Amino acid sequence: MKQQELFDESDNVVPDNTSLFYVSGENQVPNDTPPPELAKLMDLSMDAFSAVLHARMSELPIEREISQYIEKICKAGNKTAAAQAALDRGDPNVLAVWKAANKVTGEIHLLMGLLRFSPGPNGVYTARCAPDHFILPAMAEHFTLRFGETPWAIIDEKRGLCLYREIGSEATLIRISADLPPPTSLLLGSEDNADDSWEDLWRLYHRSIFNEGRKNLKLQRQFMPERYHKYLPELK
Repeated sequence: MKQQELFDESDNVVPDNTSLFYVSGENQVPNDTPPPELAKLMDLSMDAFSAVLHARMSELPIEREISQYIEKICKAGNKTAAAQAALDRGDPNVLAVWKAANKVTGEIHLLMGLLRFSPGPNGVYTARCAPDHFILPAMAEHFTLRFGETPWAIIDEKRGLCLYREIGSEATLIRISADLPPPTSLLLGSEDNADDSWEDLWRLYHRSIFNEGRKNLKLQRQFMPERYHKYLPELK
């Protein structure tokens, strides 16, 4: 499924329409039609639109730079000029947007490889994380294809969010808290009830492929910073 489709009308579902939630940050039920300036941005340059999308997901304080970047592209007039303007890193606003977007893109790809899933009490494969940026919606399409009809969930402990997919449904992003628990059919369980035998399998797999002669802790920390180690059974 596409990121733009991740929304629902229930009270605890996080509105996830690209134009309203990521870019404007407004917490409201989305419309089918994006604001005029974003519709124009999409028409002129999908690269620019993607950069704005990811920059907004970074949660960095660059709202002014994002706004001016959108204005710059929309004033370009045609797709050729827009493409050039979108990559004009001599412009500090363009540079700020792309730096933020690249941080998000990098973490998305990193977590796609680092997430560790364990089966829960109801057959739901669950992974936990605390990413630097608001990236859960960008994981939906990848893990929907990866798991097929197997139900799965990714919990962002830092933001109290859960991206989950049940059998026969689309991936959905919800808030989880004492007041707004996940759907009863999901039965995520808690971190304290994690399946130790499943974590042991991860450790066994890691030991079986690990080459002691190629051990490089400095390089490991570069690709797997210590803030992620909490969620990697093989490194506990």
